[in-house]
Amino acid sequence: MVPDSPPPFATPPDLAGVLSDLSRREPIFHRPEFGITRADFEKMTADDFWEVGASGRRYSRAVVLEELERRFSARENDAWETLEFHCRELASGVYLLTYTLVQDPGHDDARRSRRSTIWQRTAEGWKIVYHQGTLVQEEIGSSKDRNKQPPGRTKGEG
Repeated sequence: MVPDSPPPFATPPDLAGVLSDLSRREPIFHRPEFGITRADFEKMTADDFWEVGASGRRYSRAVVLEELERRFSARENDAWETLEFHCRELASGVYLLTYTLVQDPGHDDARRSRRSTIWQRTAEGWKIVYHQGTLVQEEIGSSKDRNKQPPGRTKGEG
């Protein structure tokens, strides 16, 4: 099996408008134009929203809302880049948006993750139903991998 050989993603042409609408909203909770207050985040998430973080931990809507309130009160800034968006309709008015997020792009310690968000179109606007982030591991043999030392060893040890 070839590592990280992506499936052939092609958003159907009839979903181009949905893809455009949703990709502007990603990464979720990082777009000030869509809100920065707890009330804004409550409005953009479904009542039964939950997420799986890059760590694999599951988070309820209440926990996510508390963390967002803390983050935005501290005015934390972060650099990120989104790419490789793909949209698929799961059911009438329900869409899966997938993409790649690079945090701190251009740095040696940039963090790359694959993201999936399930969105629902409602009378009040777009609602986030579910979100997941999965870290992308470095390929064996990459320059970052070659510079890593085995645990408990330092350069020069044989």
